[in-house]
Amino acid sequence: MLRRPLIRSASSSILLRPLGPRTRPLSLLARSQPWTSSANKLKSFQLRPRIRSDAVLSIFSLSAPAKRPFHCTTRVEALPLIPLLASMLKASTAFGFTQMASRIALTFLPILWLGNRKSHRVIKYAAIHGIPTSPEKKEKHLKRIRISNKLLQILLFIPFTLFWATIVASLERTPLTGRWRMILLSPEEEDEMAAQLAGTGWYAAVGEILAQDGPPVVIPPSDWRYAWVNDTLRKLEATIPVLSHEPEISLDVGPDEKPLPPPAKFPLRPRPRASEYLRWLCDKMCQKNKDPIPNSVHTIAGPPYSLLLIENPGASNAFSYGFGPDGGGGIVVYSGFLDEIFEKMPLEYTTPPPKSWWANLFLGRSADQRQPSPTSEQTTELAILLAHELSHLVLSHHLETLSSATVIVPGTLSIAADVIRVFIFPITMMFGPFVNDAVAQLGKVGSGELVKVGEYCTSVKQEIEADVVSARLLAHAGFDARDAVKFWTSRSSQEIQECANANRVDTSVSRSMTLGRRIMGAGHPVNEVRVESLKGELARWETERLEARVKAGLTPAA
Repeated sequence: MLRRPLIRSASSSILLRPLGPRTRPLSLLARSQPWTSSANKLKSFQLRPRIRSDAVLSIFSLSAPAKRPFHCTTRVEALPLIPLLASMLKASTAFGFTQMASRIALTFLPILWLGNRKSHRVIKYAAIHGIPTSPEKKEKHLKRIRISNKLLQILLFIPFTLFWATIVASLERTPLTGRWRMILLSPEEEDEMAAQLAGTGWYAAVGEILAQDGPPVVIPPSDWRYAWVNDTLRKLEATIPVLSHEPEISLDVGPDEKPLPPPAKFPLRPRPRASEYLRWLCDKMCQKNKDPIPNSVHTIAGPPYSLLLIENPGASNAFSYGFGPDGGGGIVVYSGFLDEIFEKMPLEYTTPPPKSWWANLFLGRSADQRQPSPTSEQTTELAILLAHELSHLVLSHHLETLSSATVIVPGTLSIAADVIRVFIFPITMMFGPFVNDAVAQLGKVGSGELVKVGEYCTSVKQEIEADVVSARLLAHAGFDARDAVKFWTSRSSQEIQECANANRVDTSVSRSMTLGRRIMGAGHPVNEVRVESLKGELARWETERLEARVKAGLTPAA
C-alpha cells in the first residue's frame, strides 16, 4: 500500500513558520548581561507590523480607567438586629413560642427517627444477605437518611436556640449589687401591671391577700402609730435618689463613727426600655462619643410608696408588695411588730405645752394630755425593718419573683417534662393508660415541688440582697448601719420570719425550704447566712475607706 506524500501548502508553511527570531523572556536573562542592540535585532524589529499611534492611544484610552474626583459616601448600615430580637424575646409570650416549638420538634422526632432507622435497616439487610440492590435504590435510601438528619438537626436547633436566646434576653444586672437575674416581662406587661396597682389598686390587691385570713383591721392615718411609721418611711424614701449618684468615700469618718458606704459599682438606674436601647444604638452608630450606657430620661418609678398598718398583735412582721409609680408598690406593717419594740424598750410620753385659758374654757380639759413619743432607739429598729422592705421595692424583686414563678421555672419544667415523656413513652406504652396517667400525675406533683424550691432559692437571694441594700439606705438616712446587725441577730435567735404571713404555717412550704437548703448546700440557717452577709458588707465598707485613706496619703500603708 502506497503512502500518499504529505503535501503542505504555502499558506500552512507560512503560518507554521516563526515570524522572527525567537526571543527569550526577560526573566531568563542573566542579571549581569548588559542591554545591547544588534543589527539583526533592529532588522527583525523593523519587519514586525506597525501599529498606528492613534490606535495605540485608542487602546490605552479603552483599557485605562478614567480619573474621577475623590468622593466619600455614607456607610450603609444594617438594622440593629440583636437589640431588636432581644426586645422581641424579652416577653412572657416568647417562652410560650419556645414551648410550642419544642413540642412540634418532639412530635416529629420519633417519626424521623423511625424512618431513618428503617432506611439503615434496609441497606444493612441487603448487605448482609447479599441481596442485589440497584445503585439508584441505595442512593435513594442514603438521600432519605441525609434529609432526615438535616431535618432532625433543624428541629432540635430551633427550640434550643429560642430557649437560650430567651434566657439571655431576660438577663439583667440588679442595681447596687450587680447580681445577674432574669426578668422575662416586656415593658408593655410591666406597664399594664403598674397601671392596675396605681392609686387605689394597690390597696385593693393587698386587701385580697389579707382577706385570706379574715377581714383585716386597718389602723387609720389619724393614729399616732401610723404617723410615726409614715414619717420614718418618708425619711428613708428621701435617700433613694442618692443611690443614683452616691458621693465619694468620706475620708474624715473615724472607725467609731457611723459608717458610710462607698459608691456602688452598679448605681441605681431606671430600667431602660427596648426603644431606648434602639435609640441609643442608632445614636452610637452616628456619633462615636455617646455614653456606653443608655440613660433614661424618666425618674425611678416608685416613691412615694403606699403604706398600710394592720391591727394584729400576733403578727410581728411586715411585707412589701407591688411595682410601679403612683403608689403601685407599698409596705404592710403589722401592729405586733410595734408592740414587740415597745416591750423591749418602754414607750415614753411627753406632755404638750399648756393650752390657753380661752381654749380650756371652750374646748374643755382632756383627762390625759400626755402624748406617746418613741425614742431614737425605737425609731432605729422600725427604720431597719422598713429599709429592708423598701429595698425589695427599689430593686423590683417582685417582678423577678413573678417572672420566675409564673414564666421561667414552670416553662422550663414543662419543656423538660415533655422531653422525658417522649423518651420513656416506648416503655410506658406497653403498660397501658393507667401507668401513663400515673407518670403524668407524678410529673405534675414533682413540677409543683420544684417550683416551690425555685421560689425559696430566689427568696433567699433576695432577702440577703435586701439586707445589703438596706444598710445603704440606713447610712444615707442618718442611721447607724451597724445596728442592723444587732437587729437581725436578735430576730434570728427568735426565728421570726419577715415578708410572710405569721398567722399561717404551711407544712409544704417548710418541706420545700428544707429541700431548697439541701440543693443549695446550705448547712446553716438562712438567718445566720443573712447576718454574716451583712457583716461582710460593712467590713467591705471599712476596707475600702482605709484603702482610700492610704491612696490619699492620710494613713501610712501597712
